[in-house]
Amino acid sequence: MRGMLSPSLMCADALNLQSELEALDRLGVDYIHLDFMDNKFVPNITLDAELIRAVKRVLVNMKRDIHIMAIEPEQYFDRMEIGQGDIVSVHFEACGGRLHEVIADIRQRGASPFVAISPDTEPEVLADYLDEIDGVLVMTVYPGFAGRPIVEGSFDKIRAVRALLDSRREGMLLEVDGHVSWDLCQTMRECGGDLFVAGSSSLYQRGLDLAEAVERMSELIA
Repeated sequence: MRGMLSPSLMCADALNLQSELEALDRLGVDYIHLDFMDNKFVPNITLDAELIRAVKRVLVNMKRDIHIMAIEPEQYFDRMEIGQGDIVSVHFEACGGRLHEVIADIRQRGASPFVAISPDTEPEVLADYLDEIDGVLVMTVYPGFAGRPIVEGSFDKIRAVRALLDSRREGMLLEVDGHVSWDLCQTMRECGGDLFVAGSSSLYQRGLDLAEAVERMSELIA
């Protein structure tokens, strides 16, 4: 499986979101990463549910990669119009004892359910959910803000999650989110990552042409 790219919209030019979405779509990017935060699970607010819904109207080829960093994430599904083609990642740490039900809700809507785990969460917690999900999102920084440094031990964690996924069934995706930089993305790929969230550490660095940046990153994770 080739490595896939999911640029983070929260790192794009806030005054030109539609034009950047359309440019990424034309460039053949696989997914657009949409971060939703509730200022409770993490101390920040980024893209709101209505904007995430509106993005759906603009995309032609790209699909939505929705990362919900919120308590009781299912309360936002209708407002986001979760549906066919979407990846929807919800946090193990945010769902309490209802994660099975939340995963089933995502699946019933036609989307691909992923479980996200924060840096301090051990991969073993995923074992009870692997038969119900299509992939795992591994946070390699602490969630809430862009531009944070990679957490020590992240490469080992990616390897451990990859081994866990492969032990259950083929075709499960491992998404890496956090400091996916020019100098680290290849190692993340070698450790078993499939889908890479690119933001301020790579695609959206000042002075870079977006098309050139997408081409360079795509080559590095290929």
